[in-house]
Amino acid sequence: MTNQASTFAPISHNNMQNLPVSPFLQRVEAEILSRRLLTGGKQFLVGVSGGVDSMVLLFILHTLSAKHHWKITVAHFNHHLRARASSADENLVISTAESWGLPLVIEHGEVKKVAALSKISVEMAARKLRHEFFARVARTGRFSGVALAHHADDQVELFFLRLLRGAGGAGLAGMKYRSTSPADEKTTLIRPMLDFPKTEILTFAKANKISFREDQSNFSCDFLRNRIRNHLLPLLRNEYQPGLTNTVLRTMAITRAEAELADEVASNWLASQNPATPVPGKTEFCNLPTAVQRKVLLGQLTAQGFVSDFDLIEKLRAMPEQTVSIGPALWVSRDEFGKVKSQGNVVENFNFKRQELKLQGKGGNFRFGRKVFSWSYQNILSGKSWQPVARCPQVEEFDANKVGSEITLRYWRAGDRFQPMGLPSAVKLQDLFMNAKIPAARRRSLILAATAAGEIFWVENLRIGENFKLTPETQSKLIWQWRPDSGKR
Repeated sequence: MTNQASTFAPISHNNMQNLPVSPFLQRVEAEILSRRLLTGGKQFLVGVSGGVDSMVLLFILHTLSAKHHWKITVAHFNHHLRARASSADENLVISTAESWGLPLVIEHGEVKKVAALSKISVEMAARKLRHEFFARVARTGRFSGVALAHHADDQVELFFLRLLRGAGGAGLAGMKYRSTSPADEKTTLIRPMLDFPKTEILTFAKANKISFREDQSNFSCDFLRNRIRNHLLPLLRNEYQPGLTNTVLRTMAITRAEAELADEVASNWLASQNPATPVPGKTEFCNLPTAVQRKVLLGQLTAQGFVSDFDLIEKLRAMPEQTVSIGPALWVSRDEFGKVKSQGNVVENFNFKRQELKLQGKGGNFRFGRKVFSWSYQNILSGKSWQPVARCPQVEEFDANKVGSEITLRYWRAGDRFQPMGLPSAVKLQDLFMNAKIPAARRRSLILAATAAGEIFWVENLRIGENFKLTPETQSKLIWQWRPDSGKR
């Protein structure tokens, strides 16, 4: 099956300003203003797939942009999952952006290939690549955030999707009007239509003759979300609860508030408590409510870089001073005061030294570990060759705008992921080291460099990062050099 486009034609910018006032548009505007999702003069991205939800969101934000002095850029990610239909989606977004006079950024991704290599579902791979694209564009273009078209029906589907997978309170709380990107904690995502049902969005699109594309893959039973949307929810509405959407949204709001309360109590308790030296009169860990105990343990595990699940947290909560294995030669435990401790040769041998740097001016040098690093910038004139110079030992070139002016130098840590040039997605650094036959003892002395957002762009002895290579669009090169530190000052 292919996508089907609506028969509605894009509306010109001039005509948009003369449209009659719409209650739906006014309500979306009110949500934006009351929740301070966007303020006057902001420059932001709008994620547009070509579907009705994102096309309506783009229409509304563009209609309101002159009034609020917003500067909009359209961002479209082509997943290449539906052959010609994906190209048709992209063409609709291009024609709409051009007719409305909006700047546009497009990127293509091979989702199926990434899913196979990363051993994740196609749906998860598509989401991962899409969010990485949004975050990357937001960083390089210095956008204040990314507007997404999630709505009330998406919330309900997500609730049941996570319920069936055994999520906790934070997961069942669903999406927020404002949140951080899963690909970059410094990128803000906003969802102005989160409480609006799909039926209202469709009605608004038809009333205003907004072009959009119907994605026929939404009706496929290959994805769990689609089975929830097309089979489970209609059954629940028809046989059990006609007002299911409002009921679930209310439950999510209650769950969200309670989860946020548990988070706040746990954070305050951790900030005020010194588990090694309990202060008289302060609540002991064993007397905290169960939900808060779980949050206290989760917060510590996350801060130490460990991925946790319900079973791990419950074992720690129920068994003080008992070690729990979480990997080869790696264990965690918690003492009677609630402090999480890790042990094992893997953790002890990691070097946690790091140095944050600002690449200011035309160039400079600095020392880290047993290396001396030098860097400089070189502008690329329009029409000139952007190709890198012949590879030299201990010299690399990066797209300076993608790297940014703030970087961090540090050593490899457990769980680090890196996408070297030529690979379609990020993989564990440990796997790359093994493939390169780098001895275990040597790995811990290798230095890596990461952007302000935490994305690794260079690892000693490996290829440069795929997302930071020179391209025809590169305007400035970062020339990066390193050598052993002779000790002379």
